[in-house]
Amino acid sequence: MPSDHVDVLIIGAGLSGIGAACHLRRDCPDKTYAVLEARDAVGGTWDLFRYPGIRSDSDMFTLGYSFKPWTDPKAIADGAAIREYVRETAREYDVQRHIRFQHRALRAEWDSATARWTVHAQRTDTAETAVLTCSFLFACAGYYRYDEGYTPPLPGVEAYAGRLVDPQHWPDDLDHSGKRVVVIGSGATAVTLVPAMAERAAHVTMLQRSPTYVIAMPSRDVLADALRRWLPAKAAYPVVRWKNVLLSTANFQLSRRAPGLVKRLLRRAAKGRLPVGYDVDRHFAPRYDPWDQRLCVVPDGDLFTVLQQGRASVVTDTIDTFTTHGVRLASGDELPADIVVTATGLNVLALGGLTLSVDGTEVDLASTVAYKGMMLSGVPNFALTIGYTNASWTLKADLVAGYVCRLLRHLDRTGQQVVTPLPPPDDERVPLIDLRSGYVLRSVDALPKQGATAPWRLYQNYARDVLLMRHGRLTDEGVQFSHARPVAEPAEPVRPRAG
Repeated sequence: MPSDHVDVLIIGAGLSGIGAACHLRRDCPDKTYAVLEARDAVGGTWDLFRYPGIRSDSDMFTLGYSFKPWTDPKAIADGAAIREYVRETAREYDVQRHIRFQHRALRAEWDSATARWTVHAQRTDTAETAVLTCSFLFACAGYYRYDEGYTPPLPGVEAYAGRLVDPQHWPDDLDHSGKRVVVIGSGATAVTLVPAMAERAAHVTMLQRSPTYVIAMPSRDVLADALRRWLPAKAAYPVVRWKNVLLSTANFQLSRRAPGLVKRLLRRAAKGRLPVGYDVDRHFAPRYDPWDQRLCVVPDGDLFTVLQQGRASVVTDTIDTFTTHGVRLASGDELPADIVVTATGLNVLALGGLTLSVDGTEVDLASTVAYKGMMLSGVPNFALTIGYTNASWTLKADLVAGYVCRLLRHLDRTGQQVVTPLPPPDDERVPLIDLRSGYVLRSVDALPKQGATAPWRLYQNYARDVLLMRHGRLTDEGVQFSHARPVAEPAEPVRPRAG
């Protein structure tokens, strides 16, 4: 098939990809672009996940785009509302017609002689191949597999006669009314499913191997509700957004500096919402420090409410074996279950499975070092979006997209064609994603690394990154600007003045 050329090719039409396209329309209107999306709809995660209660685990004033105010009264929004918000944004910025649905990007090859990427894709509906070229490649595909979640070994599961369900692929025909449900897991998916299913189920049990920190938050933002009475949305939105950014940053910094204090505060908050005499330390006191893994947010304390009402329960134990009618635990107890939901985590898939090569040499992601948390050492004209682990994903996605636009304008202004991140001068490396969650630990050796200091270190601090990525220098020791060149010609770094 003949190849098509665009200035910027975006991989993924989810929250990040649509945001990236909108930034291009706003900040680089002269640039041509296309979006490759493996599925047949806009929305990414928010279109894929359809399990009961699916909602954000961050407030929408920070999960929303910086350029499009979130106007729904709910600060913690359900999946359908977020999906419509993303689609509405795509329509407003005329992004839809630039999306090539059912195109999965498989391989991208950089050629230094032409300063272009050649991207090979496959149609997911017909298996036909497609080839595109671009001057800049922008991966906005998240970092986990869409086709399957992580399921640990489940001893004896073949004997189970009930319904076994993966939340990533929720069956349309599943009716849990009056059924006994066991949700295996203790993360964001589990704490969402339990109260949602408890509304109609006979009983829901959350079976966890170990506890997670759970914190209740109001589903509405008091400040936002007050400001809406007096200010237009565009004026109120940034005020609420920054208020929430500063609060979450303070929470994270306090957790890092005084983890014991934060542990006690979280325990006290949970105890106040649970039945008298509840074993808080067994079921809601993790062994790790706050923010070693993400905190689980429950809007209006809905998980605690169903536990208070007796419609749900938490069991902390390990599985001995599945039985015909449920799950037998290591303690010898058996949990009867008509439905078992395996909310056991994610499988990481960097770049959505896209493989990269530079001048014929395959890129080993694990050997690269991230530059400003968004580009990879030795990989020219390429950026990827990885959101914050301690705040809303979109806060970082907005900054990355804005920075890419700054780079593109800088290249045009200086007559350069290529921007290539360089590795740090020392050998110190740390994981790019600084969580102790299972899905991260299972994949840490396959992911890019960080360096010890900026600009190769991501500090998980939005205010600091605003200064760095919106107002900081584009030319520093971590990046090289150049022209297209024959492969055999040695690169001559060109370091124009700051842009």
